[in-house]
Amino acid sequence: MKTPSLPGFDQAAFYTYFKNTGWLMIARAGSLFIKMVITAIVIPNYLGNSQNGILNYPLVLVAFFMAACALGMDSFVTRQLLQEPHKQHSILGTAFRLRLIAGIVALPLIYLTYHLIGRYAAEARATPIEYVIIVSFVCLFQSINIIDSYFQSSIQGKYIMYVQVGANLLSALAKLLLVLWQASLTWFVWMLLVDSVLLALGYLYMYHRRGHRVFDWKFDGSMAKHLLNYAWPLAFSAVFITLYMKIDQLMLEAYMGEAILGIYTTVVSLSEGWYFIPMAIVTALFPAIMNARRDDAARYQRRLQNLYELMSVISISIAVLITFAAPMLYGLLYKPEFAAGASILTVHVWAGIFVFLNVASGQYLIAEGYTFLSLIRALIGALANIVLNVVWIPKYGMIGAAYATLLAYACTALFVIFVPKTRAQGWMMLKALFFVPTFQRLMKR
Repeated sequence: MKTPSLPGFDQAAFYTYFKNTGWLMIARAGSLFIKMVITAIVIPNYLGNSQNGILNYPLVLVAFFMAACALGMDSFVTRQLLQEPHKQHSILGTAFRLRLIAGIVALPLIYLTYHLIGRYAAEARATPIEYVIIVSFVCLFQSINIIDSYFQSSIQGKYIMYVQVGANLLSALAKLLLVLWQASLTWFVWMLLVDSVLLALGYLYMYHRRGHRVFDWKFDGSMAKHLLNYAWPLAFSAVFITLYMKIDQLMLEAYMGEAILGIYTTVVSLSEGWYFIPMAIVTALFPAIMNARRDDAARYQRRLQNLYELMSVISISIAVLITFAAPMLYGLLYKPEFAAGASILTVHVWAGIFVFLNVASGQYLIAEGYTFLSLIRALIGALANIVLNVVWIPKYGMIGAAYATLLAYACTALFVIFVPKTRAQGWMMLKALFFVPTFQRLMKR
């Protein structure tokens, strides 16, 4: 079967990267389907909006620290493995050790943050500290996921598929059994940790099956300094990105209680469940973009422009589809107590357009070494979302949080327009957003 081509990518090269993208897409699509059916639909309907809010609160809180513990190294480690494959053991071993140390440091900070938020929240805290303690250990287990970077760098996306789909199938089966057995909320909280453990074990198994051993990993002080020197802006950037993507949920719980959070998390699941698509595409095509940057500047720019076009087409199509389908989705899939989420989804889903473009332009910033700009634009997005949520959530509730998310994501994606050295990329994104290159090609025919 002939592989479809993408403008800006030659057919032979694209075939290799398309295969890897295909595996990654299958992995993310499998995870998406499982998550949508079990996590986003079955469990909320079983627990109800209040208990669903309590279940999701620890994960939202810990998400900030998970981002920090990753140290922003994923893309950078992939780049290092592409450039220096002979240093595989020292790169992976050093990155793993640094992430594990960060996870240990994060544990007491999570508990401190929980108590600080509870002291100033408008609503009484419904989530017990025990649930936060359980979920906090995800920060330790996620350190082994650095193996993902090895499979990405060697264009072996199918092994990522095996791990992610396998772990999610086991997790979904366990959660479904808990629903059938009418288990208490505590069991579902434990499953949040089990999800991370299953994923880590899957990566370990697949890495060893490919003939490698984590016992061969070694810590290299100079490599650690190199990784931290280049990745620290990405680490802070990841924290700020998580902040502006999750702060609305924390603030909704603080202002309006766990029942509202329980409804809003279903909106987030249906809206953000599609975010695997840009991550899978840019991860698989990153080697092709880097090669073009090295060999042919004109081809490099063409590939970036066409990547922005692809992101725009996919994200706008999803937004239009979900906007019209939202009332039907909530009518068919959820209990009446979740019905208010339908109108919120029709706003929140449009933020995905800027997420798609943000992910694509993020690869450009990494390729050019503009990691500090990644940090700045993530900080701007975080500040915008916090300020807008403080103003709009008390006045408008969930719909205010959705509009705050939409505007904050737009500010983040389009920030590059205001920086002289990245302005050209900003205009390329705007042209893609309004399909200008597509119309130009049609006019030439």
